[in-house]
Amino acid sequence: MTALPDWMRPPRAEGWFAEDLDRLPEAPRHTELIDGALVFMMSPQRSWHGRLVTTLTVALMDQAPGGVEVEREMTIRLDARNRPEPDLLLTTAPYEADRTWYAPEDVVLVIEVVSPESAHRDRTVKLRKYAEAGIPHYWCIEDEDSVPAVHVYELDAPTGAYAPAGIFRHALKRSRPFEISLDLDKLAPGRSD
Repeated sequence: MTALPDWMRPPRAEGWFAEDLDRLPEAPRHTELIDGALVFMMSPQRSWHGRLVTTLTVALMDQAPGGVEVEREMTIRLDARNRPEPDLLLTTAPYEADRTWYAPEDVVLVIEVVSPESAHRDRTVKLRKYAEAGIPHYWCIEDEDSVPAVHVYELDAPTGAYAPAGIFRHALKRSRPFEISLDLDKLAPGRSD
């Protein structure tokens, strides 16, 4: 059995803390912290996933109002032991070149594109954690025969949990967190019709 490299050993009995991620240059890209444990993207990313994130990034950048930034693959420091990395986030925080994470109060929308490796975390763990952190909007995008299906959630203030706000196929029109209109068929990777 191969011994773990020193950098993979938690620095304390309680595990890892959010600030530890910035001191792990040996960690693979896209390392997340969930409940004090490091989570690595172990399987290769599918082309469909990467292209959808890219086309969605461009579409949202075109529609975002002034004061809203679209960020790809940046962590959110939810609390001392949780720093997940969504595929996309929309934030009201100003751009800072050296930023490595965002505070949840500055995030207005989190988007996860589900992959087989992340499905459980995206559909349950992150759904709950983003809501508990007070992030007002969450989209979980599923691959339905190479066409995106966007599961939209809004934070219900009285319960502090997300309430389903719809499942969108082919087209998505929303007025929150700002006016968004997406042709999901055109966003689908490999589709040019």
